[in-house]
Amino acid sequence: QLQLVESGGELVQPGGSLRLSCSASGFTLGYYAIGWFRQAPGKEREGVSCLSSSGSTTKYADSVKGRFTISRDNAKNTVYLQMNSLKPEDTAVYYCAAARSGYYSTWCPRWSEYNYWGQGTQVTVSS
Repeated sequence: QLQLVESGGELVQPGGSLRLSCSASGFTLGYYAIGWFRQAPGKEREGVSCLSSSGSTTKYADSVKGRFTISRDNAKNTVYLQMNSLKPEDTAVYYCAAARSGYYSTWCPRWSEYNYWGQGTQVTVSS
């Protein structure tokens, strides 16, 4: 059974850093792209970052470019989202999601194609 579990969210001051983890089980990352999404109160869910199933291609929303970095550890079947220079507007529930793609493909699926989801982890940026 495919399962995704996020962790690492917490309260952090503006300008601070956090690293979110997405632990995957029941499938191999080499067949799935992983995306990070977030949803702030009263707002729609938005795509934040993607890592292709090959691990060679990344994509970022304009609002996080230069501040967030997505990566993975194949041995741990885990994808990370390193978040630096955090701003209050980054406050949201962060979700990781998986989308089936070709084995070791080099593209990121459309945000709408992700259909396996974790339960989310809360990130709050506030002084």
